Amino acid sequence: MRQRGFHAIVPAGGAGTRLWPLSRSGQPKFLLDLTSSGRSLIQQTVERLTPVAESVTVVTGVAHAEAVIAQLPGLPADAVLAEPSPRDSAAAICLATAVIAQRHPGAVIGSFAADHVIRDVPAFHRAVVEAVAAAREGELVTIGIAPDHPSTAFGYIKPGEQLKVDGAPSAVRVDAFVEKPDAETAAQYVSDGYRWNAGMFVARADVLLDLLAQNRPALHKGVLELAQAWDTADRAEALERLWPTLEKVAIDYAVAEPAAAAGRVAVVPAGIGWDDIGDFSALAPQLPDVQAGDEDRSALHILGDVDDVLALDSSGVVVARSGRKITLLGVDDIVVVDTADAILVTTRDRAQEVKDVVAELRKQGSTDLV
Repeated sequence: MRQRGFHAIVPAGGAGTRLWPLSRSGQPKFLLDLTSSGRSLIQQTVERLTPVAESVTVVTGVAHAEAVIAQLPGLPADAVLAEPSPRDSAAAICLATAVIAQRHPGAVIGSFAADHVIRDVPAFHRAVVEAVAAAREGELVTIGIAPDHPSTAFGYIKPGEQLKVDGAPSAVRVDAFVEKPDAETAAQYVSDGYRWNAGMFVARADVLLDLLAQNRPALHKGVLELAQAWDTADRAEALERLWPTLEKVAIDYAVAEPAAAAGRVAVVPAGIGWDDIGDFSALAPQLPDVQAGDEDRSALHILGDVDDVLALDSSGVVVARSGRKITLLGVDDIVVVDTADAILVTTRDRAQEVKDVVAELRKQGSTDLV
């Protein structure tokens, strides 16, 4: 199962603002157990990758490095790369790629977000094995998720012709990455066989860095210089001098989209039970305790102590984290998140807008709550 020369990268950043007040800047989504499994999302991610990768490297902010190390005691000390400040995914992933390339010449790398859920782990492993095989042939490879509904919350991948790569029978060319669509367009995409873009990328380290050099030469120069200093006594000086100068850009824009336009990207389609748990509505199906109703929208989903919730003729999502008794009477599709210092009440249909609450709290100066 373990793929020779394959090294996984786990970018662990962001505050998960659509999951406020459960997810905060000081305790972000990836450090939380959102599935009642007893394991945080980053712990689940690393556990999924360990059977297929020779190593796992986590890239996170300095503010979260200590918590990441505490949650992942099995990782070597040098496997957590701490960023001084957020510079978006291209800087994080490409720095880790350049460090791995120095430590493991000829490496194939794969980037997998720290805060996603994958329910079919064997299917995920099969997709990674195919992606590694295609990457060895010089492809930048993504894993395209089989959509189970026409979502407007995700970007999509337009698949093209079969690649016919040994060891990757499912791999096809990516014709284009497309942005989040409206509902009508999403339904058409699903009908036409498009895949969700989950932001998973697998490539030879040299290929990814070459693509970065072609499209963002200044960023390439900066991460390469940082990587050369990383395992030396010059790391701190190099970070202070170079990190603030790196362009803030997502890897999709810096590498994946221009590479797709040049015919350099492949996709391995996969049905792996994936979700990014982007808001409280998306959290509902991940929770094992359904208190009432057979259908997702007529059920009550509880994260926390079920004894703290009394629900009569009600449905939705309740997060019980304060120890207080939460009572619901005659409300449908409600979201209630009760923490020690903040309570959120909204509906599942407006769950995506929770990020606007965080923005307003920051505007009001309530930074202690976010």
